[in-house]
Amino acid sequence: MFGRRATMAPLPSRVMQSTKTIYYINIKNRQDTGKAGRQTFRQRKIILPHSKPGWRRDGACACAPRPYHSRMEIVEVFQRLGVALAIGLLVGCERGWQDRDVPSGGRTAGIRTFGLSGFLGGLAGYLQTEAGPTLPAVLLLLFGAAFVVFKLRESKADEDYGVTTVVAAFIVFALGAVAIIGDVRAAAAGGVITTALLAAKRSLHGFLKQLTWLEIRAALVFLAMTLVALPLLPNETIDPWDALNPFTLWLLTVTIAAISFAGYVAIRVAGPSRGILFAGAAGGLASSTALTLAFARFAADAPDSARQLASGATIAGALSLLRVLVIGGALAPVLLIPLAIALVPAVLVMLAASFLIVRWGNGKQSAPDLQLENPFKLGEVLRFGALLGAVIVVSKVLVDRIGQTMLFAVAAVSGLMDLDAITLSTARLTGTSVDLFTAVAAILIAVVVNLLTKVVLAFTAGGKGPYATTLTLATFAAIAAGAVAYFTLGSLVPAS
Repeated sequence: MFGRRATMAPLPSRVMQSTKTIYYINIKNRQDTGKAGRQTFRQRKIILPHSKPGWRRDGACACAPRPYHSRMEIVEVFQRLGVALAIGLLVGCERGWQDRDVPSGGRTAGIRTFGLSGFLGGLAGYLQTEAGPTLPAVLLLLFGAAFVVFKLRESKADEDYGVTTVVAAFIVFALGAVAIIGDVRAAAAGGVITTALLAAKRSLHGFLKQLTWLEIRAALVFLAMTLVALPLLPNETIDPWDALNPFTLWLLTVTIAAISFAGYVAIRVAGPSRGILFAGAAGGLASSTALTLAFARFAADAPDSARQLASGATIAGALSLLRVLVIGGALAPVLLIPLAIALVPAVLVMLAASFLIVRWGNGKQSAPDLQLENPFKLGEVLRFGALLGAVIVVSKVLVDRIGQTMLFAVAAVSGLMDLDAITLSTARLTGTSVDLFTAVAAILIAVVVNLLTKVVLAFTAGGKGPYATTLTLATFAAIAAGAVAYFTLGSLVPAS
């Protein structure tokens, strides 16, 4: 064509996209200058939709557009459209159930409308692969405009100006499109998450009503310090004993605070109406020692509920042991089996004792109003961080300079105050400064000391009544079960 011939050059800069392919073609310009000919090349970019790379032997372009079903089988198309429809039906089921008392035609969207919205999104995604993005964009605009208009009329009639349903409709449309042109698993997961959030309206609103501004502020300050300060902390030891890593220390502190906050939120949201056992389980995540002390004081004023309160404190103790097992196993997986041999029987004994006490008691009773400290409170976080740092440094120094057996003394002293610090510190030393046997023994010593400390608190704060007696019996039974299991089966675990 006027002395030019197009040839396809398989250049490395070729770019493949999901709906179009970019090729670079060399346009060969021939200019005659007498007998000698001179050729120059000019590169030109062309975009061919739905094509695959290929060249004929004569050098001409062999990349004509191919139909969509050549790249995606028609069966897969129907499967993806089915997922898009299922996403809409799932969300529509939740929306329809929320408005189940509204007569047909009295709401903008229900299960059918949301199902069709997801299917429409899937069709829009399919059309994008066939005709480009223009038509799907027009469909989205028309769908959004129609939905907003009808929802506006419904809002004026019901005097309800919530926009959740409108946002959900757009999400369903988008997820339907993703099911066609994206990862179908991500689209399905998005549909489930959307439905779960919509269904959790009452729980989330109730949770917000229970929170105070001080708790929200403490959480915001804590998150800000974590997200801003954590990346800035040096991820290496800074002390002469090569023990204290600021990044690791703060990360461990954050993790423990988050676990405690989960139990704290459960107690705050549920309140005393859920019963003593629920309060004990949540308190085991927040602070089993604080719960044991609070229940002891309440038992002194309400002796008729003493045994029920002891069952709650026993549940809290069992959860604290499971917490030790999870934390230790997560940081040092080699600790998981040896700790489980001793702790699991103790946990089972405490749970059995707690449920037997409840069964023989006076039935379900309300729990006392627990005044626990917010674990996200900056003072609480810094206090635990300082304790953890001190335990880490002292343990490392004593083990390096005197011997591994000094870890037992550190564990006994630390167990008087907290189990998390010694568990974290020992797990970090396992396999480097201390062997497996010493690490497991140190953590179990701290566990026993902590359980006995709670018994002492029960007697001092609650008196020599049923509360302290019942808790003492359950605690000693758990210690005995753990000791028998450890000395019987512990020898089966390798020493390293």
